[in-house]
Amino acid sequence: MTRRDPILALLTPLRRYAFALTRDRAEADDLVQDALLRGHEQRQQLAAGKAPGPWLRAILRNRFLDRRRQAQSESRREAAYAELSSQVVDAPQDSALRLSQLRRAFLDLPEDQREALELVAVEGLSYAEAGALTGVPPGTVMSRVSRARAWLRAYEEGAALGKPSLKLVGGHDAEE
Repeated sequence: MTRRDPILALLTPLRRYAFALTRDRAEADDLVQDALLRGHEQRQQLAAGKAPGPWLRAILRNRFLDRRRQAQSESRREAAYAELSSQVVDAPQDSALRLSQLRRAFLDLPEDQREALELVAVEGLSYAEAGALTGVPPGTVMSRVSRARAWLRAYEEGAALGKPSLKLVGGHDAEE
């Protein structure tokens, strides 16, 4: 005759108790599993000959209370974080539009200015290195980079040779 494990006989009552606490079947099952795991880890605390039912119910209830306190603490931390974080996030399409407009303005630069700006500002070459590469004196490269930057600033402000300014969605030009 095989003797039935007393823990298996407690599964149904433990699940009922866990469901009464959580009101959610999946969470109740997780809670029972957690309680059984804790009980197994702490099995040396159960006195010999003592019934495991009340002991496991106490573990289950304590785990439920621990989880609830943890959820409340997490909720408070999230609320505090939400207060600290910005409530308004720039729309990514605004940045994409601005980048596209700036790219178009860069491509509209005269070829010599675009090349000089690319070599110095994007590739990180010195004026001397860019001059050696393009076959012009470093002073000429400086002048071309300076004119390209000035033209891009003017373009951004809307004053570049009748070209439209960069549009900032929701910016100062949206009210016009």
